[in-house]
This record gives sequence, C-alpha cells and structure tokens, in this order.
Amino acid sequence: MSSHQNMSTNSSVDHCKTPNPVTYEILSWLMVVQFVLGLPLNLSVLYIFIFRFKFWKNKSIFLFNIVVADFLLVVCLPAKAYHYRHHLRRSQDGVVCKTMLFMLFLNRGASIAFLITLSIDRYFNVVHLGRRNFVKMLKKTPQISILIWLLLLPLTIPTMVKTFECCNSHGRAVETYYHDVTDTFREVVFFTQIIIPFVILVYCTVRIVNRLRKKTVGEKTKLRRAVCVVMSVVVVFSVCFLPCAIARAVLLSVRLKNWQIAEDVVVQVYDGLMVLSYMDCLLDPLVYCFCNSGFKDAYISTFCPAFLRNRLLNSDFGLGTTTTTTSATRTISLPIIDK
Repeated sequence: MSSHQNMSTNSSVDHCKTPNPVTYEILSWLMVVQFVLGLPLNLSVLYIFIFRFKFWKNKSIFLFNIVVADFLLVVCLPAKAYHYRHHLRRSQDGVVCKTMLFMLFLNRGASIAFLITLSIDRYFNVVHLGRRNFVKMLKKTPQISILIWLLLLPLTIPTMVKTFECCNSHGRAVETYYHDVTDTFREVVFFTQIIIPFVILVYCTVRIVNRLRKKTVGEKTKLRRAVCVVMSVVVVFSVCFLPCAIARAVLLSVRLKNWQIAEDVVVQVYDGLMVLSYMDCLLDPLVYCFCNSGFKDAYISTFCPAFLRNRLLNSDFGLGTTTTTTSATRTISLPIIDK
C-alpha cells in the first residue's frame, strides 16, 4: 500500500521543473560561458580545416567530423541555457525538446565514435606496426564517415521516444510493455555508448605505453606523440563522459527506490555533470593539435600574434617533434595553404 502511495506521489511530481532554481541559474551561466568560448573556437577550427589545412588531403577526415559534432553541440547551448534560466530542465515544446535531445546525443555519439577511431588508429600504428591498418584505409574514404553518422541515427532516436532529459523512465508510473522495452533500450544505449569505448580506450593506452617503454630512445618520438593522443582522449572521456554516466546510474537507482528527497539532490548533480560534459567542445582542439602537428602549425600561424607565433611554432611541447628551421622560420612538414 505504501509502495503504491510512493509511486503515485512520485509520478505526480513535475520532474522537468528545476528542483533548485539557484543551481540551474549557475548552470545556465556556465553554458553561456561555454557558448561564448566555444563558438569562436570551433568556427576558427572549422576555418582552418577547410580553408588553410586541406583536411581531405591530410587524412584528417575523422578530425573534421569531430569538429562538426562539436559545432552541433555549441549551437544548442543558448537554448539549453534559456530553459535553465526559466527553471525548466527542458523545453515545454515537444518539437524543440526532441530536437535538442537529438542534437545533443548525436554530438555525443559522434564525438565518442570518432575519438575512439583515432585512438584505435594510433594503437595499430604503434603496437601492430607493419600490419595492415584497416583504420588507416578507412580514413582515406569519406564515405566511411557518412556511414558512421548514419549508424548513429538509430542509436540517437530512442532518446526522443519519451523525455530522456527528465528521466521519466522506470519507476515513474505503471508502464506498458512497449514503454518498458523502449526505456530499457534507451538506457542500455546510453551506458554502452560510453563504457565500451572507454574500455577500448584504456586497452589502447596501456598497450601503447608498454610499447613506449620497450623502445630505444631514438624510436620514441612517434610513440610519445601516440601516447599524447590517447591520453588527451582519456582526459576528454574522464572529464566529459564518464562522470555523467556514473551520475545517471545513481539517479536511476534512486528513482527506482522512490527516494524523492535524495532524487532532488542527485538530479542536480546529474544535470551539473551533463553541463560539464559539454566541455568537450573546448577540449577537443587539444586532441587535434596532438593528432596532427600540421593543424597546430596552421592554427598558430593564422590566429596567434606575431610575438607568440615563432615561439609556439619552434616549440615541440616535449613531444620530440622533428623541426627544421631556416632563417628563424619553421619548415612545416604538412602542407598549409597560403593566405
């Protein structure tokens, strides 16, 4: 009887209203900062990839796709901040709500897919050097990137069936079999999309680091760069994706037990970590710099002031990058289009 009472009480709560307005006003300002920093950063990165650095010729198609995914995220931030400022966890308009969810989770899926693909590529280049690298073959065909986006669509659609953001899933009310299966599938997609890639990432990182330890000093340059690539991806995962996955697991557990008071606290933590996950649009450019020194050189030579340009171009950041200098001007190994 008491269980039924708790269920009905829990179902009567509007879980799309913010439990603490102050928390969500702070989160809204954080998203404004992310937008103000992320929009010019990602626009400048897009400019470099398209106009200064021919990504389609420099085998950087996967990097370019991450930029596109980040840009999709950045354009959603103002609407998300607006809702938080008005004490709503999501838009009350069904179309806007589903569009936002679709864009946000498509970005997440694409970022994870292409970041992991880059890590696997580095793994094969280092650990299985000399063997056929299927990822390197895939990088040469733009159609593969299109296929990855298309494969992400069926994994993104379940987030729009019911209100994912307010977590109105198991434990909310008496569910039909269809809703139960849909909600379960949606949660499975959410967690496996993060956990499985992270396991792959840890495996690649450990193998590359072990390979680095076995190499002689003269052979370490390429390996050191590979370690920096996978470690930068680990940082993105650890800051942006893992915390919100753990928080969501806790949130689902609390909701299934109908602990409403605890839920009001946990939901704020979860939403805060989701906002933190949007930082990937600011952290991903670090991955681009580690992955491709040509991109780094193109970006620095285009946007950095003259007094910093020479210093940054002649610095290898401890990666052992081979540089050739002539009359204090660095010779860039990968092609950069002149202005």
